Amino acid sequence: MNVGVLALQGDVPEHLKALAGVVRGGTVTAVRTPDDLARVDALFMPGGESTTIARLLQGSRLWDPLDARMRAGLPVLATCAGLILLARTLAPGGPGASPPTFGLVDVEVRRNGYGSQRESFEGPVRVEDLAGEAFPGVFIRAPRILDVGPGARPIAWHEGEVVGVRHGAIWALTFHPELSGDRRLHRLFLEGAANAP
Repeated sequence: MNVGVLALQGDVPEHLKALAGVVRGGTVTAVRTPDDLARVDALFMPGGESTTIARLLQGSRLWDPLDARMRAGLPVLATCAGLILLARTLAPGGPGASPPTFGLVDVEVRRNGYGSQRESFEGPVRVEDLAGEAFPGVFIRAPRILDVGPGARPIAWHEGEVVGVRHGAIWALTFHPELSGDRRLHRLFLEGAANAP
């Protein structure tokens, strides 16, 4: 399995490091071009600055090929800014101009939904099908899921609030599993991706 990390901006080194310890018998690729994207079987979309990532996706000519691959069923795990870029709707109230979105995950999201950098926090997350203790969620200027439409299914909760959803082959999380030191979520996603039709 060739696993890609969208490597335009954000938590790219952290995802690459996390995946290096998880991917066995496959490769991990930093995805920067359409050719890179064409070679991956699953993709991680890291956190970062959503408007900057959107601009870089368009400038690198990755937007349209990525849209096509995701619509065709490419397994994707999107965190934080990745979730924002995939959301159906962005609620008003986030800082600055809202980025364009792919509209592929049936959720409404508010950027920086918990507040500014000072309101970043860590807390336990219950993840569907994840064995063992609660997952250590790292929430950094995290988006907030305000509404989950019928196309998406909640898969992760913090204090009863939905912090992760699944829409087809796409998993979208408000928190950063790559910063937790816990690789169970990466493994769970990749097991599902490897068994996808």
